[in-house]
Amino acid sequence: MIKITKFGGSSVADAGQFKKVKRIIESDDARRFVVVSAAGKRNSGDNKITDLLYLVDAHRTYHVDCTPLLDDIKQRFVDIATELNLSYPMAEKFDEFAAGIQTHSTEYIVSRGEYFTAQLMSEYLGFPFADAADYVRFHHDGTLDMERSCERIHDLVVREGCFVLPGFYGATSEGDVKLFSRGGGDISGSIVARALNADLYENWTDVSGFLTADPRIVPRPRAIRRITFDEMHELSYMGASVLHEEAIFPVREANIPIAILNTNHPEERGTIIQERVEPEEGDPVITGIAGKKDFLTVHVSKTKMSNSVGVLSAALNIFERYGVSVEHVPTGIDSFGIVVNGADVKDKIYAIVADIQHEIKPDEVKVIDELALISVVGRNMSNRPGTSGRLFDELGKKGVNIRLITQSSQEINIIFGVNNADFERTIRVVYDAFLDETE
Repeated sequence: MIKITKFGGSSVADAGQFKKVKRIIESDDARRFVVVSAAGKRNSGDNKITDLLYLVDAHRTYHVDCTPLLDDIKQRFVDIATELNLSYPMAEKFDEFAAGIQTHSTEYIVSRGEYFTAQLMSEYLGFPFADAADYVRFHHDGTLDMERSCERIHDLVVREGCFVLPGFYGATSEGDVKLFSRGGGDISGSIVARALNADLYENWTDVSGFLTADPRIVPRPRAIRRITFDEMHELSYMGASVLHEEAIFPVREANIPIAILNTNHPEERGTIIQERVEPEEGDPVITGIAGKKDFLTVHVSKTKMSNSVGVLSAALNIFERYGVSVEHVPTGIDSFGIVVNGADVKDKIYAIVADIQHEIKPDEVKVIDELALISVVGRNMSNRPGTSGRLFDELGKKGVNIRLITQSSQEINIIFGVNNADFERTIRVVYDAFLDETE
């Protein structure tokens, strides 16, 4: 069996975590290829190496001395190397990097967290080190060159066998380092899994998979044992951020399942994400609940709009002109709402409304702000008659005012809006109604 095993920052935060990683790697006979993030927080009051490197770059940009920060980062790596009795010349290599700090690009500086973590992990596991700059390729426009990346990774395996690869970055053909978005180490692991047609992509972090709800809102929510890629994508988009949502695309195309596992509790089952989940007796109607606050709706009413062509298109073009991404568009016969992230229109909303009034000449334009969107996700909902009725009946009994309702074309989620002030209470009501009753 071929496993791509990606360890997040919390899994490689210190020497003790490195030892846990090694036990996981040696726990079975699978052929493993390892991807690592930069060392993360050792405790709640600590800093991630990546955050410190971004701060180094900011100091450099504004001509502030960053030597103390560099010394702190260096010591983190030296401590790991010393405790594990590694021969890699950590102090000397870091000093070489720090000496050229004024000439390095931002992306090069930030990528060194993964680079040095992978160097240490490579020696500790006894696997060859593979610099992502040599194997993960980007086009000049900053997009991933998947085909070229897969070719180079495949060639690497032919030459070296198993390896340790730093996540989060790659490079153009000219050698310029490029970063993925934050959390992009998950994407790196997914690329390697795709390149090697792996049997499983394991993503090790500090939680035992996806939870049915935010534990800051619902005490001890149930774990999700099995979930589809579509369900995971919906939950991730609405804030359930266990896995970078773009990490699913490379493996999904190759039908490679993802396992979300906990480095600190490797015996726990975690969550398996795959294209299709066969139904089992006792499956809950709802897979999970997620949401975000601070959305805004521009509600437009115009008499006989249903007989007019291009009204909605004209409104959407206005938002596009202002560079605002539209989240949802609930519609009526002579009205529609355009839902956007409030932060995206903070300084533009009055201009947008003025343009709508000028170009569309509606009967009314109304702005509803301080809106929270909640997504109730479940592959089983479409097969259970009365689910939406039960959902809104429960919310009505608890006095929750619903401001809007929409549903995906796949029928795997129901999205509705409530006032920001009702956000947490609403999630608890839905959880108690649908998930608290099951095991």
